[in-house]
Amino acid sequence: MRTRRGAGEGTTGATQPGRDPVTASWQAVRDDGRIRPELLEAAWAEPRLRRLFPWTGMGELHFSRCTQPRWAWDIPYIRPGASGGYLVCGPLRGETVGPATTPREAIAMVVERLPPNCGPAFVGTPEELAMHEAGARPTAAGWGNADHSPT
Repeated sequence: MRTRRGAGEGTTGATQPGRDPVTASWQAVRDDGRIRPELLEAAWAEPRLRRLFPWTGMGELHFSRCTQPRWAWDIPYIRPGASGGYLVCGPLRGETVGPATTPREAIAMVVERLPPNCGPAFVGTPEELAMHEAGARPTAAGWGNADHSPT
């Protein structure tokens, strides 16, 4: 299990060998216990979020379009609200979408703001994802396979 602290403190399952990094991260986030179970259940029930890479940071549930740090920051995230509800923020720090009373409402607010053609999560870094989306192929470290995923 990988842990990042500070601005991106959190838990992912990205480093579990032999497992799909998205599936491993969902399990790691569940096992971590920092996110309310009802919110995780609602997020997992939404197919468009289930195929993204979840991670936690500062008690927040984040979703990334790539599987390796520094994760993509183009999807809103969900914070626990002071009164038991939720606050949907982002995608960048300091941006607020709005409050949500229920997990489903919070999930719907995130889904409404997903980038076009979002998912499944790209196995790699945000930089590799950007190169993939631009149709470029790195040459030095090389992506040797035809689907542009890192080798």
